[in-house]
Amino acid sequence: MLTTLIEMTGWPVAAIQIAIVGGWLGIVGAISEGLYLTTNVSPEVTRKVVHIGAGNVIILAWMLRIPGWIAIAAALLFSGIALLSYWLPILPGINSVGRHSLGTFFYAVSVGVLTATFWDQGYPQFTAIGILIMTWGDGLAALVGQRWGQHRYQLWRSQKSWEGSATMATVSGGVALITLGVAYGVGATTIAIAIVVAIVATSLEAFSWMGIDNLTVPVGSALLAYSLCHWLGLA
Repeated sequence: MLTTLIEMTGWPVAAIQIAIVGGWLGIVGAISEGLYLTTNVSPEVTRKVVHIGAGNVIILAWMLRIPGWIAIAAALLFSGIALLSYWLPILPGINSVGRHSLGTFFYAVSVGVLTATFWDQGYPQFTAIGILIMTWGDGLAALVGQRWGQHRYQLWRSQKSWEGSATMATVSGGVALITLGVAYGVGATTIAIAIVVAIVATSLEAFSWMGIDNLTVPVGSALLAYSLCHWLGLA
C-alpha cells in the first residue's frame, strides 16, 4: 500500500504515514463534532466516539510500521491541545460531559508513554494491547454502564456498575488475546495471559477519578502483558 502511494504521489514514506494517521484522526474528530452540533446525542456519546475512534489509529500505525517518533510527537501535540481545551472551547464535543476530568490529557500521555517504552524496541504489540484495551474496554464499559448499568458499586470516589465492569473484563480479555495471538499465536499461554490482563485492567478501570484510568489502564495492562510474556518465554 505504501509503495503504491509513494509511486502515485512521490511523497516520502514519513509524509504519507503522517497524512494517513492525520486523516483518520481528522475524520474521527469531524464525526464527533458533527454529532455534537447537529444531533441530540449525549456529550458522553460524542466523547466515546473520539475515545474509540482515535485509539484504533494504533492498528494503522502497526500495519504501516510508523516510526515511534511520529506517535510520540502526536502524543505531545494532543496532550497540549487537551490541556488547552479545559480553558478554551477547542473540543466542546469532548469536554462538555458535565464532569471534571483529565481523561483526554491522560489518554494522549498514555500513547506517548507506551510508544516510548515498547514501539521502537521491537514490541509494538504491547503498545497496541495497552491502547486498544483503553480504547475498546474502557470505552464500551462506560457506555454499557451508563445505559444498562443497574447494579452499582463505589470504590473511593468512582461509581461503577457490575454490568460495565463485566463489559470491561470481557472486551479487555478479547483485545489482549487477539493482539497476543497476532504476535505469538493463540494457545494456552496467551489465553492465560489475556485472562490475567483482563482482570487487572478491570480492577484499574474501577478507579477512574478525574480520568486517571486513561493512564493506569493502558500502561498497567501493557506492562503486565509484557512482564508475563517475558517471564513465560514468549517475548
